Amino acid sequence: EVQLVESGGGLVQPGGSLRLSCTASTTDYSTYCMAWFRQAPGKEREGVASIDGKLDTNYADSVRGRFTISRDNAKNTLYLQMNNLQPEDTGMYYCATGGPWYPSLASEEFTYWGQGTQVTVSS
Repeated sequence: EVQLVESGGGLVQPGGSLRLSCTASTTDYSTYCMAWFRQAPGKEREGVASIDGKLDTNYADSVRGRFTISRDNAKNTLYLQMNNLQPEDTGMYYCATGGPWYPSLASEEFTYWGQGTQVTVSS
């Protein structure tokens, strides 16, 4: 089993940037897909970005061109660079791993989840 700990969330003005990090407790999942999901109040959890062991990536249409996902397997860490943030990006952001071999955005395909970090975009 692996524990995931997210950090880097906060309050930012529209147009601002944040960088989220997710550190895993083990290197055992370095070849698995890892992903970021988010959930806004009253809405379902949605996939934001994912990256597989070959470093292939996949993004939700709503964030493509603004967000960048990356991973550093030597540090057991997943990142999400978020630029030009908008109020609709507000939500709890979760890191997940134990996914398939391809960059999936389907939450049911992931086994392990972090506790989440809050991102609020507001003026």
